[in-house]
Amino acid sequence: MNAKEYLQQAFYLDQLINSKLEQVDQLRLLATKATSTLSDMPKHPHSKQSSLEETVIKIMSLQEEINIDIDKLVDLKRDIMVKIKIVKDSEEQMVLEKRYLCFLPFEQIAIDLNYNIRHIYRLHNKGLDDVTKQFKS
Repeated sequence: MNAKEYLQQAFYLDQLINSKLEQVDQLRLLATKATSTLSDMPKHPHSKQSSLEETVIKIMSLQEEINIDIDKLVDLKRDIMVKIKIVKDSEEQMVLEKRYLCFLPFEQIAIDLNYNIRHIYRLHNKGLDDVTKQFKS
């Protein structure tokens, strides 16, 4: 794995978390649409759980996965931050942090730092080279 792939892991993990959060929202919406049928007839003791119960269990399971992924993301971002802080040039550091910790597109970084987009690409590439040296040593 090269430096760029390593740094991009946080973005993909963040996207995965967001996807799971959307799934939880959809399951909650389904759960609120669920209706129950009231009956005085006795139920079979081995009958299947209600769909509402199944949905709630799925929501809880997905929330546990999300919490685990969030913990991984926090640890990964902390590790990425350590690797970026080793880069000596503060402008390169800033570009790498905005790109790989804040997940900003290059165009937004250029606007934020008031630089030409080509200069942002140069700073990014030099910063990546510095991070790559950490992987080789």
